[in-house]
Amino acid sequence: MKYVNLGRMGLKVSRLCLGCMTYADKKWRPWALDEEESQPFFRHAIENGINFFDTADTYATGICEEITGRALKKYARRHEVVLATKVFNPMGKDPNNRGLSRKHIMEGVDASLRRLGVDYIDLYQIHRFDPRTPVEETMEALHDVVKAGKALYIGASSMFAWQFANMQHAAALNGWTKFVSMQNHYNLAYREEEREMIPFCRDQGIGLIPWSPLARGFLAGNRHKQDWGETSRAKTDDLAQRFYYRDEHFAVADAVGEVARARGTSAARIAYAWVLAQPGITAPIVGISKMPQFDDALGALEIDLSDAEKKILEAPYRAQPVAGHQ
Repeated sequence: MKYVNLGRMGLKVSRLCLGCMTYADKKWRPWALDEEESQPFFRHAIENGINFFDTADTYATGICEEITGRALKKYARRHEVVLATKVFNPMGKDPNNRGLSRKHIMEGVDASLRRLGVDYIDLYQIHRFDPRTPVEETMEALHDVVKAGKALYIGASSMFAWQFANMQHAAALNGWTKFVSMQNHYNLAYREEEREMIPFCRDQGIGLIPWSPLARGFLAGNRHKQDWGETSRAKTDDLAQRFYYRDEHFAVADAVGEVARARGTSAARIAYAWVLAQPGITAPIVGISKMPQFDDALGALEIDLSDAEKKILEAPYRAQPVAGHQ
């Protein structure tokens, strides 16, 4: 495994981050793996040098955090892992049990600490931008979370670059803790982040840990227009059905397949390798529900795409509406 700094920070993370959303509760998502089923995946990640794990309070309303916390305690020592979670999405019907108000952040971080079974969170992230809360309120609350020792670093996820810049400016102006990472929507089928967010983050030394590097599995090459795809997740993943499945997306998937066949490898490895090769990318967040998928993610670390291959992969892309900010 290769390790790199998270942006300009001294924190070392593996080049792959295991996204833990899959390890939750089948009542929440039919494709989720329960606690017993999830154990081999955490163990395999640790054994292969992955030290970076990402979850969120909203995944199965906290169950994912509980499973993740118990698994990491079982297979690793606390100082050996970089544990990331998120706050923002509704955690109940109460109007204050959501968003980025000071109240929700302070209550949310304590709840996440309890579910994860840890004394601190390495990277505490806002899951989305909250237009209903002043950015100063959010940034001061996050600063206080860090100063209280409940989190070591803070990060953000999908939003417009001007919103992210505004939050960073508010923190800088007041001497508060700034975000060190951006978890954005980025893959071969969705590259709108190349316009503003990625250049901004590279300029500011902010680590990029993109979600959905395989376009929620779309780039693995097993999706169809007629029935969405072969797997349970493909058939029930409403986000993927909204984000992808246009003609231009299938053209990108075809290009990935072309390069994969020429190399004698899987489409998933090629799609991962492309994201890993992009300037500024720290660690894509990989979702694993079957052991062979680990081979694809780990194997992508050894692939060095040529300029000619990158040209084939990038040629079919067409500009599209922003997706993933909500």
